[in-house]
Amino acid sequence: MSKDLNQIKFIKQPIIDVEGGNVFKIMKQSDFKEFSFKEAYFSSIEHNFIKGWKMQTKMNSNICVPIGKIKFTFVSNDFKKHKTIFIGEGNYGVISIPPKIWYSFKGISKRTSLILNISDSEHDEKNIKKINLDEFPLKLKL
Repeated sequence: MSKDLNQIKFIKQPIIDVEGGNVFKIMKQSDFKEFSFKEAYFSSIEHNFIKGWKMQTKMNSNICVPIGKIKFTFVSNDFKKHKTIFIGEGNYGVISIPPKIWYSFKGISKRTSLILNISDSEHDEKNIKKINLDEFPLKLKL
């Protein structure tokens, strides 16, 4: 696997069973020592819908899926290597994505999946590259 894809980390997080509704841990400073918070936002994705491809050129993203399940596919800058991570129900945690990684994601759950991104920079369209799904150089089954 290419060096850039090896920088993607999955950090399992606990779900604490509490009467009346569970507690979903997201981040502890000890797990993210060099991370500097700048923005957090929710987005959602419907069942079988695919979003992508995009690359953040400056932003480090920490993605959590507290509701639903999503398939993330990551691709190296040279479009030769890829990596897949399922996150959400059955595999709860945080995916840390460094800048300059191509990725797309697909809603796997029958219901709408909720995504939380906690990033180290504020959203800026100038720092995002995008390629349409049908124009992406590496053909993958998403």
